[in-house]
Amino acid sequence: MAIAPQHRGSKQPLALTTDMQQPNAHDDLRFLRSQLAPYHRIMVLAILLMLAESVVSLSMPWFAGRVAQALLAGHIPDGLLLAWLGVLAVQCVFSFADGVMLGGIGLQVIADLGTRVYDHLQALPLRWHQDRRRGAVLALLSNDVWRISGFMTETLVPLLPLLFICAGALIMLLRIDARIGLAIAAAIPLFVIALRLLTRQLRPLADASIREDALKTAIAEQNLATLPIIKAYTREDDESARYATQSRKVRELEMRQLRLSALLSPVVRWVMSAAVLLLLWLGGRGVAAGTLSTPNLVSLLLYGMLLTQPVSQLANVYGRVQTARGSARRLMEVLDEPAEADSGGRELVDVRGEIAFESVAYIYPGRVAVFEALDLCIRAGETVAITGHNGAGKSTLMHLLMRFVDPQSGRITLDGVDLRELSLRNLRSHIGLVTQHVLLFNASVAHNIGYGRLRATAEQIEQAARAARAHEFIARLPQGYDTVIGDEGVRLSGGQKQRIALARALLKDPAILILDEATAMFDPDGERDFITECHELLSRRTVLMITHRPASLALADRVLRLESGCLAEITKSL
Repeated sequence: MAIAPQHRGSKQPLALTTDMQQPNAHDDLRFLRSQLAPYHRIMVLAILLMLAESVVSLSMPWFAGRVAQALLAGHIPDGLLLAWLGVLAVQCVFSFADGVMLGGIGLQVIADLGTRVYDHLQALPLRWHQDRRRGAVLALLSNDVWRISGFMTETLVPLLPLLFICAGALIMLLRIDARIGLAIAAAIPLFVIALRLLTRQLRPLADASIREDALKTAIAEQNLATLPIIKAYTREDDESARYATQSRKVRELEMRQLRLSALLSPVVRWVMSAAVLLLLWLGGRGVAAGTLSTPNLVSLLLYGMLLTQPVSQLANVYGRVQTARGSARRLMEVLDEPAEADSGGRELVDVRGEIAFESVAYIYPGRVAVFEALDLCIRAGETVAITGHNGAGKSTLMHLLMRFVDPQSGRITLDGVDLRELSLRNLRSHIGLVTQHVLLFNASVAHNIGYGRLRATAEQIEQAARAARAHEFIARLPQGYDTVIGDEGVRLSGGQKQRIALARALLKDPAILILDEATAMFDPDGERDFITECHELLSRRTVLMITHRPASLALADRVLRLESGCLAEITKSL
């Protein structure tokens, strides 16, 4: 088959452009509101329970005043004490129900929103993940989802009951003594404004702290993944210093938040203590003047103390809202990212494996074109090897065929059908992939091989392992196929990991098999054995090999060299 010539220089360089609309200032609030919809019924029930508890709380100062009146009279009726005890019991029941219900809502939000974010992260193109630190992405699930949940259950739901307690306590203060009630009512807005001024720096500090903490997590994750290199180059001290420097940045930001929070607490306590003393002074003057009875003074003081808690919590609502808006904005920016294009609806069942690249052009963002008009046809059942220097675009061919990326122009077909007409799941179900950088799970050998086929039997797993020349070393492992291999297969050698990855792909039994330097870690004898055993197995499917190794090239029906975006057929002897 002839390979169409490549016409270079006949086109302008291709460019990728994106037009991502950034969320405006109110989108984060709409996002927060949208998270309430699935839970509105149970949240309404929780609010009603909290309102009922608030009613009970508002009755406590009244009971205290009646008890004080009875004490002055020299006798406390048993019925009054029993009634007060019963009301306290009801308050405990409501408090327990509120706690369980709000805790359940919070856990459900974490599970639902976390799953939604996780599913979307899986659906995003690989390129999106490659452009971001993994630690920053994980922070979305570990930090921001938790903040949204906490905001809904600790700030938003209790807001109405807190307002109700404030209004109820103020009304009772006004009923007991209108002048004192008006003085307290006038002081509350001033107190709230002062606290808002103190907390206005919390949102930018929280945003900066989250960003730096995510970077710290990313550094730790990367260093642990590359620990062998760090040790080999004796860079432990340098990496420790880098992590310590980042930790100090996080600590400094969190200390600034801590100082603000620590300042709020004594300020609130001082203001509230001053308010109680003011109430005591005003009430004492009322008692001395005969305009206020001693029992009403007790109730007045307790209503004033009851007012302090919701007022201080309401004053902190602004800071909590700003922190939640920051988390909402970060989550929204990710959720607004478009998932992999999966518009195709066709499903291929009996795939022969004929592949064609027709005038395919592709360019990575910010780089020169990898291909401008690539043409390549691979017949069904043919094994084609692609060689070329690093960066020539060999792996890009694999990414295009798997639709990890799409070409800017031209098309790629499978059995004559444009890949974009197929669903991603259907396309990828017909392709097996073995890469030089093997990705394995921290699980058993059997689990890693069985990942290639759902509900594979032990016999099928062993058969695939034998085909990949992996059975012998697996049998020598401490628990055989049940041996857990550690993160990324750290307990195995490079060649052993590649054999397991190859067994996983063979178990899938795909019509198309991509081997991207799949034997790079094999020793010469192992590679020859693999070639001998797998020659017949590979001949039953279409194979695209990316390799430089002569023994692997011997498997190919054709060998092509990729250079400067052009393909040229070479003899296998070369």
